[in-house]
Amino acid sequence: MRTRKSAEIRKSEIIEAALRVAGKVGPDRLTTAAVASAVGLTQPGVFRHFPKKQGLWDAVADYIGKRMEAGWAESAQRSGAPADRVRSLVATQLRLIQSTPAIPAILFSRELHSRNATLRKALFGLMTRLHGLIARSIAEACGTGEFRDDLDPDDAAFLVIGLVQGLALRWSLSGRTFGLVEEGSRLLELQICGFARTPVTETRERRLA
Repeated sequence: MRTRKSAEIRKSEIIEAALRVAGKVGPDRLTTAAVASAVGLTQPGVFRHFPKKQGLWDAVADYIGKRMEAGWAESAQRSGAPADRVRSLVATQLRLIQSTPAIPAILFSRELHSRNATLRKALFGLMTRLHGLIARSIAEACGTGEFRDDLDPDDAAFLVIGLVQGLALRWSLSGRTFGLVEEGSRLLELQICGFARTPVTETRERRLA
C-alpha cells in the first residue's frame, strides 16, 4: 500500500520542481501545469497546496532564503582570517547558484519582480544581509591590516556582490559552460589584491623602477 505523503513533503516537492522548471524555461514562462507535470500531480493537486501562483513564488523565495542563510551562517562562523571568510561567503553563494541555476534568472527577472512586490522585497532583503556579512568581514580585515585602512567596507562589499551577480549572469548566458565556483575564486583574488594593504617597501620599489 502506497503511503500518502504529508502536506509539507508535497509542498517541498512542488517548490523544488518549480525551481527545476524555472531553470529550464525561465521564471517568466513558468506555469503551474509544467510544475504539476514535473511533480507527477494534476494542476488541482498543485492548487491544493498553493491556491495562487504568487503563493508558490513566495514559498520559492523562502526556500532560497533559508538555503542561502544556512550557508552564509556556516561560512561566517568559520575560524580564520577575515579575508578567508569573504572567500568562503562568495564560494558558498556561487555553489548554491551552480546547484540551483534558476536563482540568477529569478534574481534578474524584471517581469517577475514587477508582478510580485513581495518576492522582490524578499530577494532584496537577502542581498542586503549578504552585503552586511561581507562588509563586516572586510571591516575586520581592514582592522587587522589584511586590507587597506582607507578601504570603505560597504563599497568594497558592493564590489564583491557585483562580481558574484555579474559572473552568475555570464554563466547563465553562456549556457553554464564554465565552472562557476572556480572562475569566481579566480576573479575574487584579483579584487582582494586591490583591497590588500600594499607594503611601503614595495611601493617605493615601484616608484624607483
